[in-house]
Amino acid sequence: MPVEQNQRRTVSDRLATHLAATEFGRRSSRVWEELRRRPVPNHWTNLFGVVTAACVFVLFITGLVLMFFYTPSNDVVTYDGSYAPLRGAEVSKAFDSTMLVTFDVPGGLLVRQAHHWAALLLPASVILQMLSIYFTGGYRRPRRLAWVLLFLVFVSALAAGWSGYALPDDMLSGTGLRIVEGIVLAIPFIGTDVSRLLFGGAFPGNVLANIYPLHLAASVALLALLVVRAVVWFRQRSPQFRGSGRTETRVVGVPLVPNAARRGMGLGLLVSGILVLISATVTISPIWLYGPSSPADASAGSQPDWYTGFLDGALRLVPPGWEFVWLDRTWTLALLVPLAVITLALAIVAVYPFLEEWIADDHRDHHVLDRPRDTPTRTGIGVAGLMFFGVLWLAGSADLVAVAFSLTIEGVIATLQLLVLVGPIIAFELTRRVCLGLQRKDREVVLHGFETGRIVRLPGGEYIEVHRPISDDERERLVGVVDQVPAVLRPDARGRLAPARRLQARLSRFFFEDRIARPAAAPLEAPAQPPAVSRAR
Repeated sequence: MPVEQNQRRTVSDRLATHLAATEFGRRSSRVWEELRRRPVPNHWTNLFGVVTAACVFVLFITGLVLMFFYTPSNDVVTYDGSYAPLRGAEVSKAFDSTMLVTFDVPGGLLVRQAHHWAALLLPASVILQMLSIYFTGGYRRPRRLAWVLLFLVFVSALAAGWSGYALPDDMLSGTGLRIVEGIVLAIPFIGTDVSRLLFGGAFPGNVLANIYPLHLAASVALLALLVVRAVVWFRQRSPQFRGSGRTETRVVGVPLVPNAARRGMGLGLLVSGILVLISATVTISPIWLYGPSSPADASAGSQPDWYTGFLDGALRLVPPGWEFVWLDRTWTLALLVPLAVITLALAIVAVYPFLEEWIADDHRDHHVLDRPRDTPTRTGIGVAGLMFFGVLWLAGSADLVAVAFSLTIEGVIATLQLLVLVGPIIAFELTRRVCLGLQRKDREVVLHGFETGRIVRLPGGEYIEVHRPISDDERERLVGVVDQVPAVLRPDARGRLAPARRLQARLSRFFFEDRIARPAAAPLEAPAQPPAVSRAR
């Protein structure tokens, strides 16, 4: 007979048992069980957050490596590195240290280019994430804070990217800093003081020593905002699209742990690997070709990174001569107007969830997402905003467009000036009409089913097209939409109609009055012969 032997418990088993008996262990067990039970909707729009996290991961790993070699100083030294064409040239310590990383540190060029490519991809992933949330209404209560945090992530990414753009102190970044100096000096009353504070004196002063802490602060703020947003997302339920049994109180999806976590980890590693692959094969920011920054020179054809191109484009679209003298100050509207317009546009993006909630007079919690076609006005506003942003972004490269297509720069600017005013209006109206047309199509599908393209002839000689009834899941997705009705204008306790309430009622009618009535949710009854048909028109 086999002899039973007492198996001794390992040290790890005893530590696990002891830890589980503590308060920390019990809380950890509850959190772990919550993660295993929590369902996450399996939809592609949830993947943009993973791409953003992967970009931030690459940025911080490469940034920590670059910190050990970079010197944020405008002091002049003589270059004596491995790049022969610049040997003996007078460069700043910042440029010298960047060249050291590029040519003398093993793997330094790969690290620097991976840092730059990740910085280019990060704003794109955040913008796509914001667009997917906006067009589906995922910013509504109780997720308004998550929207504001994501907007602050975008602003932090812009600040970190802009400040990092200037750190190599090459000719391209020096030209960008000269533009920044002109913008700052144009601010009335405080422009000179702000310029002196930023540059530390006459251009270029010691601007790199001041921008470098800003770059670090923006990077830390970016990471902190992502962590806070992840905590907010964990405490709230995941929004979902209608259909497949999904309701306001029931979430259908895969468990967060391990299914969704594994998929997210796999996508994150894939994005990181692609960034490294691109960094190893595609050159970005070749500062050795641009040369060191020179205060007396400017780089011809210089372009900012794509995510700040709309700022440069806004400056280019302002007609010349927009300035006047008042209070012994020269007010340059060619700079003040674009800054005011861009600031107002960004402020509207940040507070839009609160603005729409006030217009709709809807303070309920929303856990089911909308299809863009079901909210024509919201979708039209989003497309109009994209048109506005796209025109400004294109204007940032107006000179390159003129050269590439053999056009006059004046003609390109005039066309873009007209397009930035008329384009958003046309885009809004076209998008709204397309959404209403899609709603009519959905109504026909609910009432008559899908067209099959099969034509049959009835005994009486009439030709009809056979339609296939829609599934219960498709019917729920199309019919279960709750239409938002315009807010009712009611007087206050004193029987008066306040101007704010009148404005709210007018905006509410603009938002929700133009819509297509939904058919009843009752199942479609198929005729006896032939099944599910409708008369051909």
